[in-house]
Amino acid sequence: MKKALIVAIAYFAIWSGAITAPTATIAEEGNVLNASITMITIEGGISPAAASYIITSLEKSEEMGAEAMLLRLNTPGGLLESTRDIVTTFLNSKIPIIVYVAPGGSRAGSAGVFITLAAHVAAMAPGTNIGAAHPVGIDGSSDSSSTMTSKIVNDTKAFIRTIAEKRNRNIAWAEQTVESSISSTETEALAEGAIDFVAVSVKSLLDSADGMVVTTASGQKKLRLRDVEIIEIEKSWRDHILMTLSDPNIAYLLIMLGIYGLIFELKSPGSIAPGVVGGISLLLAAYSLKMLPVNMVGVAFILLAFILFVIEFFVQSYGLLSVSGVISLFFGSILLIDSPLEFMRISMTLIVVVTLATAIFVAILVYYGIKAQSRKKEGGSQAVIGMSGTARTDFMTGTGGKVHVYGEIWQAQSDDYIKIGDKVTVTAIEGFTLIVKKA
Repeated sequence: MKKALIVAIAYFAIWSGAITAPTATIAEEGNVLNASITMITIEGGISPAAASYIITSLEKSEEMGAEAMLLRLNTPGGLLESTRDIVTTFLNSKIPIIVYVAPGGSRAGSAGVFITLAAHVAAMAPGTNIGAAHPVGIDGSSDSSSTMTSKIVNDTKAFIRTIAEKRNRNIAWAEQTVESSISSTETEALAEGAIDFVAVSVKSLLDSADGMVVTTASGQKKLRLRDVEIIEIEKSWRDHILMTLSDPNIAYLLIMLGIYGLIFELKSPGSIAPGVVGGISLLLAAYSLKMLPVNMVGVAFILLAFILFVIEFFVQSYGLLSVSGVISLFFGSILLIDSPLEFMRISMTLIVVVTLATAIFVAILVYYGIKAQSRKKEGGSQAVIGMSGTARTDFMTGTGGKVHVYGEIWQAQSDDYIKIGDKVTVTAIEGFTLIVKKA
């Protein structure tokens, strides 16, 4: 019994060691055991949502004790404030950051330059480029005054110079990307000392960076990247939603959905659902527009269009107000997002499609409105003349019966032979008796 107990304890100790061994990262001699790095991918503009994803992923990587975090990057640029948040996090990171501009055909434009330079290890794939970091467009500003432009450029040059000094990269080249918007291929960037490697794949990048000594917020660290496990950090549902909302086309569609919902609610009070959907859409659109450079003139034009559409319901202008509303909506849509960056502007195709759809929708409403106004108005019992109904009894020639017309059962007379269920039309009314004929 005693021997069996000893064997059981020994077996449990071995089993426990087998379970915990894979989680160990550093042996007593300092060799890395089962080391791992995390990897994330950013494709598209640098927005608050993208910054949140990057920063959150770095925090997770530090908690996991990862050897490093690899950011695979392909961006045309983005917002300056979001870029500053990312760079600040990189410069204060406790683990090494590796930025890899890939795959071929990708770029690190505008904001991407700052992010790449801020990495402990920067690399590019063949067929990529980096540069064009002039501040116009980074924050979406269209201010062209010389004083303001000079302030923005000088501030941005100081920002990128600080990054280059911190990471021992070519300061003059970095300043030129801001001042002159120069852009370099991967080989030119390597020759200029802007990046550390040109790598054809993630594996070749990790092999090349293996053994490098970098300085993190927690001190110097020698990279051990050969044969490491790569753990990809997927975007959470929250990240997906926020990144979707940062798309100007989505913001525009939410605005239009909100406007349509409110118009339907005003047209048919008490329907509830259109109003609720419209309200939620406008709230989501407000959050989305908060992340985009909005032109208030565009907002005013769209608001004017909404007002004109609503007035059309109460003051029949025979389409004049609606046409003015459609024109106002078109110009408001064009002016809504004020940014020289293409990826931060609303698609012209989408604007045309939405404007045409709105014009058709409003034209239908105007048509039925005019038709309703031109219809002969009769009050009392005369209003049922011309209406259709259904026979509730059989009508023999010259005899009476009952019909269902306008939600009511009426006594009726007819010279036609009518069977129960036949469709009838009211031709006249005598007292409370309808004169009908077979439809």
